[in-house]
Formats: sequence, structure tokens, C-alpha cells
Amino acid sequence: MSNLWNNYRYLILRRVTQVGLLFLYFGANAWGWSVLMGNLSSSKILGVIPMSDPYAALQMLAAGALLATDLLIGVGVAAAFYFIIGGRAFCSWVCPVNMVTDAANFLRRKLQIDKIQSRQPASRNMRYWILALSLVISALMGVTAFEFISPISMLHRGIIFGLGFGWAAMLVIFLFDLFVLKNGWCGHICPLGGFYSLLGRFSLIKVHHNEANCTLCMKCKNVCPEHQVLYMVGKESLPVLSGECTNCARCIEVCDDDALEFSIRKLAQNKKTGE
Repeated sequence: MSNLWNNYRYLILRRVTQVGLLFLYFGANAWGWSVLMGNLSSSKILGVIPMSDPYAALQMLAAGALLATDLLIGVGVAAAFYFIIGGRAFCSWVCPVNMVTDAANFLRRKLQIDKIQSRQPASRNMRYWILALSLVISALMGVTAFEFISPISMLHRGIIFGLGFGWAAMLVIFLFDLFVLKNGWCGHICPLGGFYSLLGRFSLIKVHHNEANCTLCMKCKNVCPEHQVLYMVGKESLPVLSGECTNCARCIEVCDDDALEFSIRKLAQNKKTGE
């Protein structure tokens, strides 16, 4: 039982967090709870503390909107929060679409589809181009371009208010990730993930690799949705400095050699010594 917990502890905590947040949002709509009200773009904690998506605010600015004081405070709170824990922690610990893409990724490994599709037909930089394009479209059309079509918002609103078209969006993403492109939505397309990647470059909590313990089993890279961030595995002891890391901690769980761990202190030491 202890081995099962060690191998899946962060995954379990992530699912509890994701489902728990959805339940609190649902409770606010269904029963008037004030613990967490609103949606993933703009929320209030306990009816007092605002939380606003910085990327959504950028689209609003590009569209020519004036931002309210509460929204600006919420952007600051959210940016500070993700600066500390890691920008793309949103993707693996909060975003409900992550549960869909993880399921597709799991089934993809079980069906060994990767052996059939040996090459990825798209660049991970595509999400940054889509990010830039969404801001340009927002400016030209005067609307929050990505928010208007976001599958994340569709699913989140759907779970709270009734799924509707959200089911179709999730099915398309699931099948796309399963049969077309590994980690296709989160790892290549989603501009929100791209935005949080930029923020995550400066976050304080990082995964750290200890080369002395590494036996090159490569289990970490097999489960990592952004395996390119683990370039140092088997080569040198370094923190994962790339903002594209989602801090999902699957690499830590599957490593039997204790070669990976979360760290703040070692990140500070490496920066100080210039390593």
C-alpha cells in the first residue's frame, strides 16, 4: 500500500485538487456557497479575495476594454500565486481538461500508439504562435478571442451549469491526443499553457535532478508530458528551469532512484553559484 501511495501520491493529490475545485465552483452556483465563486477566468475566494486569469486580462486589454480595479488586483494575486508554485501548475493541478488529456495519454501508452507514430508532426512552439495570434485577433475584433472558443472554459462552465457543447469539445481533444498528436492540446496547442509557461520560467518551486542517483531508467521521460524539460537527466545535477514544466510531479513519483525532487533551496544555490 505504501508503494502504491509513493508511486501515485501527487497524481492522487492533483485529482483531489481538480475535482475539489470543480465541486466548490458547482456548490457556489447550486447552493450559494461563498468559498469559491465565479469561474477559472475570474473568481472570488470567500467572497473577498479576487483571482483573475492574467491571460484573459491581456486579451481584454488587447480588445480595448478598461479593466476594473478588482480584476487588476485579481491578476496580481493569481500572478503572484503562480510565480511561487510554478506557472504551469495551473495546467496539471487546476485545469479540468488535464484529466481528459491524461486519460488519452494513458490509453495511448497502453495501446503503444507511440511505436506506430514515431515522429511528432508539430512543434511545441506552436502554442506561442497561437498565443500571439489570439492577442492580435482580440485587438482586431474587439473580443477576447481565446476565451470565446476556449475548451477549458466550455468544460468548466459545462460542469457547473450543464455540459452542452463541452462534451463534444472534450471528445475532440481526447481523440486528437489519443490518435493524432501525443500531448497535442496541452503540449502543443493551448495558448493558456503557453502563457503560463512564460510565467513559470521565474517560479520558485522547481523539480531538481540529482545526477548521482540517476540510473538512466528513463521512466521520468516516459511519463512526462513535457519530456524536453528533462534534458539534464543522466547528464548533470540541475533544476528544471524551463517554464514548460507543469510541476505535475509524475517524474518524481515514478523515479525509483530518488533522483528527482521538488526544491527551492537548491534552485537558489544553483543560481548563486552560476551552475
